[in-house]
Amino acid sequence: MGMTDPISDMLTRIRNAQAVRKDRIDVPASKMKERIARILMEEGYLASVETITPATGWPMIRLGLKYYKNRPAIEKIRRISRPGQRRYHGRNAIPKINQGLGMTILSTSKGVLSSRQARKLGVGGELLCLVF
Repeated sequence: MGMTDPISDMLTRIRNAQAVRKDRIDVPASKMKERIARILMEEGYLASVETITPATGWPMIRLGLKYYKNRPAIEKIRRISRPGQRRYHGRNAIPKINQGLGMTILSTSKGVLSSRQARKLGVGGELLCLVF
């Protein structure tokens, strides 16, 4: 049986791995999850992102987790738009998270973008998750 929300599964794996202080995790690969992971790395929340193909033959994304002073770099990561309840925001309604210290990740007509990039390009879209 297939997974109903693979993005939520990836975010939960990140949360759980950081709770037990893992250095890295592997998640099943998809273009959307890889783009989300790359945005998290560009914004300083992950140490590394690498696509690998283990002996099983199924592509995986290896995420290097990041810690500051023995605390996870990602304090909170939460799925917003879900398969049963999509959340869309216009370019002027993109929320600021934690007074601008956090960010959201959106799926827009220009691709998957961070909230900073979406504001800069003047596009809105589906609010995938929030991070701070």
